[in-house]
Amino acid sequence: MNLRQLTYFVRVVEAANMTRAADELRIAQPALGMQIKQLEEGLGVTLLTRHSRGVSPTAAGEKLFRRAVEILDLVALTRRELREDAREAVRFGLTPSLMQIIGAELLLRVSERAPDLAISLTEEMSHLLVDSLHRAELDLILAYEVPDAPGCWRRALYQEDLVLVTATGDRDTAPISFTEALAHPLILPEPRDGVRSLVEKTATEHGLVLRLAHEVRSISGIKTLVARGPAAGILPYGTVLAEVAAGTLSARPIVAPVLRRTLYLAGSRKAGQLAALPIIRDAVTAAMTTLSAAVIGLGHPLPAVEPQQNA
Repeated sequence: MNLRQLTYFVRVVEAANMTRAADELRIAQPALGMQIKQLEEGLGVTLLTRHSRGVSPTAAGEKLFRRAVEILDLVALTRRELREDAREAVRFGLTPSLMQIIGAELLLRVSERAPDLAISLTEEMSHLLVDSLHRAELDLILAYEVPDAPGCWRRALYQEDLVLVTATGDRDTAPISFTEALAHPLILPEPRDGVRSLVEKTATEHGLVLRLAHEVRSISGIKTLVARGPAAGILPYGTVLAEVAAGTLSARPIVAPVLRRTLYLAGSRKAGQLAALPIIRDAVTAAMTTLSAAVIGLGHPLPAVEPQQNA
């Protein structure tokens, strides 16, 4: 008794006709009959009753049919599980603004060219994505200001300018100097956040003092507070695209100096060995065009260079 014989037997019982079963299995009827005969001889029982309308299972055939269906279903399940175990998988982290603007595009582009790649997407702020990469909880990240780290590589892709975000009572969209921006009471992320670090570093370099109204870890929380009160925020334009379009927030480019941060594709050593990594890189590079178009002149793709890697 083998799997082919069981498959043929099940199909014959379901079709109730040898000729029809042979056609569905795409084999010659004599060959099918021989397989069924060998199965009966091997088991030492008669499995089918032949009659004018076709065939029907004997009592022994009914028992074998039920068990054969169970066996074949179990074999199919085992094969699926083994194929899934053999699939490449990647845990990919993106910032909230990137998830909103290019997350779906990235997933669709990669899935189209690497349909067997299992992708898990995570959304978090840049410094938390970096932490997750270092703890081996993520394989790849798209994050801003990713530092050098042992065992990881990074590739600079894009630079993005920050904007002053205010409630819609301020309809001015003209560029504003960094000094004028700091005249507002500010709602900023926690100190480890890249935007907060850049704002504080630039203020120190120019001898300016921040008026910190609130410290909020959540980007959505910052946007809600800015929309409701007199305080402003300094954020990437991509973070507030939807709110600016809806008229619930206003944004002004910051100049003199421009506050600019760099986006990196970074990964673990394991991710560097992924067969699908070239496909992922191509999809990310293509998505930079979408990102640049979305932020209307406040984003700047960088020329392609080989990723930097630390031992």
